[in-house]
Amino acid sequence: MGRVRTSLVKRTARRLMELFPSEISANFEDNKKLVSRYVYLRSKKLRNQIAGYLTHLVRVREKRLQTPQAEVSESGALEE
Repeated sequence: MGRVRTSLVKRTARRLMELFPSEISANFEDNKKLVSRYVYLRSKKLRNQIAGYLTHLVRVREKRLQTPQAEVSESGALEE
């Protein structure tokens, strides 16, 4: 099993995705700078967790957009 992210990390990352979608990238270092710029955090660990979750969300979104999804016909059968 992987590590569990706290709701604070997830909530903050999703909010940043809503507010600054064009500035967030799949690069962790760029996202780390973005988090430092827009969120006041004293903890380097929390900043890195938020930046890492942002990177994860972007990569999942890109992967989902790249994979072709099977179409469902009116009869309910899957077509490829």
